[in-house]
Amino acid sequence: MCDEFTRESIGRRLGRSITADDVVAVLDEALRRRDAPTSIRCDNGPELVAAAIKDWCRFVGTGTLYIEPGRPWQNPFVESFNGKARDELFAREIFDSVFEARVLYDDWCDVYNRLRPHSSLGYMPPAVFAAALINPQPSLRVDR
Repeated sequence: MCDEFTRESIGRRLGRSITADDVVAVLDEALRRRDAPTSIRCDNGPELVAAAIKDWCRFVGTGTLYIEPGRPWQNPFVESFNGKARDELFAREIFDSVFEARVLYDDWCDVYNRLRPHSSLGYMPPAVFAAALINPQPSLRVDR
């Protein structure tokens, strides 16, 4: 799960399969760390169109934006994030267990969030950009 504005990876769940209850658990974890989003954008997979997701959205006052089937460009930030994770981690590693994959994925996400600069964020890492939104620094002024 990615924040479209900050580009942060804010929800992580890795497993052999993901259920609607897993998605709700990740949404709840994200909600504890930040405010409820205005809307969530997702594809039409069974785990994302389930009643559990719709109930969660209704409960927290969040809307849903579903992308049309076969139109991944309607969800560009997640597609970009998934492509980077696939190219830089999943296509390069052989995992001996789901636990190992989770640990390496968490490490990769931490680097992605905290160290990797993004051109769309003024070459700041997503976590740095998000922190700057919360605690803006006054601009330096030089008097001559």
